[in-house]
Amino acid sequence: MFGLHKNKEKTKAWKKLESEYKRFRKIEMRDLFAADNKRAAKYTLRVDDLILDYSKNRIDDKVMAGLLALAEERGIPAKIKAMFEGKKINYTENRSVLHVALRNRSGQAMLSDGKDVMPQINEVLLKMKNFSDAVRFGKFKGYTGKKLTNIVNIGIGGSDLGPVMVCEALRKYWIKGINCYFISNIDGTACAEVLNKLDPETTLFIIASKTFTTIETLTNAKTCRKWLVNALGEHAVDKHFVALSTNREEVIKFGINPENMFEFWDFVGGRYSLWSAIGLIICIAVGFENFEKLLEGAYAMDEHFRTAPLAENMPVIMALLGIWYNNFFNIHRYAVIPYDQYLQYLPAYLQQLDMESNGKSVDRENNFVKYATGPVLFGGAGTNVQHSFFQLLHQGTEIVPVDFIAPAISHNEIGNHHQILLSNVLAQSEALMRGKTVAEAAEELRKAGKDKEEVEALKKYKSFSGNRPSNTLLCKKIDAFTLGMLIALYEHKIFIQGMVWNINSFDQMGVELGKQLALNILPELEGTAFAVNHDSSTLSLIKAIKAFRK
Repeated sequence: MFGLHKNKEKTKAWKKLESEYKRFRKIEMRDLFAADNKRAAKYTLRVDDLILDYSKNRIDDKVMAGLLALAEERGIPAKIKAMFEGKKINYTENRSVLHVALRNRSGQAMLSDGKDVMPQINEVLLKMKNFSDAVRFGKFKGYTGKKLTNIVNIGIGGSDLGPVMVCEALRKYWIKGINCYFISNIDGTACAEVLNKLDPETTLFIIASKTFTTIETLTNAKTCRKWLVNALGEHAVDKHFVALSTNREEVIKFGINPENMFEFWDFVGGRYSLWSAIGLIICIAVGFENFEKLLEGAYAMDEHFRTAPLAENMPVIMALLGIWYNNFFNIHRYAVIPYDQYLQYLPAYLQQLDMESNGKSVDRENNFVKYATGPVLFGGAGTNVQHSFFQLLHQGTEIVPVDFIAPAISHNEIGNHHQILLSNVLAQSEALMRGKTVAEAAEELRKAGKDKEEVEALKKYKSFSGNRPSNTLLCKKIDAFTLGMLIALYEHKIFIQGMVWNINSFDQMGVELGKQLALNILPELEGTAFAVNHDSSTLSLIKAIKAFRK
């Protein structure tokens, strides 16, 4: 396996970590805990009310020293500085990466191309506040004078995943009488199912598309426009549609009042855009005050990330642990399990954030890489997923590192529900770490009254290899501030991994080819063009689809 290289040679830190892996690969975490009763304290970090316990990882001080040396060798402090200074670290698109400016609460300037971007950001934030307040308090009404209480966000990718995740995570803070809906999938069912629940007179549509050309978003938007016009007439459009876009001409052509167009910028990538005008539906749902708290939480994590030493830097530590498993243990996957129902969409949001950012195979020197980059991420809400894929986590042949996320206090303290939930999250991380040896399983079976034959027959099935790593992120409560910190934590973690892997985490060219081919296939399915230049499989499938649709 090749490591990160200069002049095609493995770096000094990388070679050292390979040696550490050989030394450490068979060491059991349960033995490390038994030998050091201060292990948890040593490997715990805190930022405000967010605690990271990373002690249940296959590490010791020498491993951590090696990982931190790798970060230094890769110039991570300088790269963090470059991002906050607005340097064009998105080098393939020649852009700054300044989503951190969107939540900058310091009052200090932040520069892109030598210009302070804060005045325009603050101008849009004020516009978002004024508009969201006007909708919430009934000052901005629909065409027939009724209050707009059904808010529909039409977008896809970063224009959908972030807003839907945050709105669901903060559902407890929703303004009374406001209902939020999301349409993203081009499947007509997604659009129809939302429209069937709505009253045109009380519905506001938010079209989220920077270019106002995204085919899925514009197709859904046109369907919703037709539905509204059929009910209320053409003149109702500008009272029931707003746009989050930079394409003024197309927005006006759609029938939207340009006063109701909210801008965002090229220095903000789609998967980092919920902090921008893309978060308009969040402002309406939970109030601008809570949106500001979301920004403040992210800013708190930004400041920690920008100023904390690498050894005490929460995003850096999480990034390095991921590299340890991905590149030395050859574990190319991890799971994120929030033990909070309101965070049920967090894993889906993080899938885009991580896999679209670091699913790359060409480095900054325009070479194909010869080492693993972005891992596969999956997850779901605990305890539901304990009854789906946790069997594999505990006894499968493939190790899956896990991030457990849990609030100490629930928004809905009903009976002992939350105590049971918390006992499960703590038990799962302990079980993955500790495991159960064959001898321990046999003794347990004997104590349960099983005879010798049953013990021999079942002891291996009842054993758990353990030594399976996890992080635990514990907070006081999932509120807007904490959620902001948590999202920013993962943003920065993923950025650090991309910098160590020497790839660009901020473009997404891998999504282009499928879109291009779909545009070629569409007229063939519609019967306006003949199928050309396809493989035999695609041609036969086009033929079969046409036959089914006759």
